Amino acid sequence: MVDILHRIAAERTAPAQAYEALTTLDGLAGWWTEQTTGSTRTGGVIAFRFKDDGFDMEVAELVPDERVVWEVVGGPDEWIGTRIRWELEADGDYTVVRFKHEGWREPVEFMHHCSTKWGVFLMSLKRLLEHGKGEPYPHDVHIDNWG
Repeated sequence: MVDILHRIAAERTAPAQAYEALTTLDGLAGWWTEQTTGSTRTGGVIAFRFKDDGFDMEVAELVPDERVVWEVVGGPDEWIGTRIRWELEADGDYTVVRFKHEGWREPVEFMHHCSTKWGVFLMSLKRLLEHGKGEPYPHDVHIDNWG
């Protein structure tokens, strides 16, 4: 198994603000994709859509202001059964967000694309937290010929 790992630190941000951006539909739509629907409660399923495809995440774990874990239950075959883990930690005037997309079976070509796109969307999350406006899909940076 292989994982995608990223880390950002949002200045002048409390962990509660980052947690809200990861656990509310408005928060998620503010940095990942405007097409976000579903239930953000534990056991709920959140649908994230991008043009003609997307992902469905079951909310597996919520620890307020500390951790959010989703299990991928719908989307590309490479994603099914993987987990998205967000760890939040205050560090002075910053909140550190440690991201892990864990459990990939192997490092396929699609994983390269996804790793870069996660980086793009984490920068969007950072902008949302620090400046009040992210760059969710369809306003995100397009990185290659996959859309």
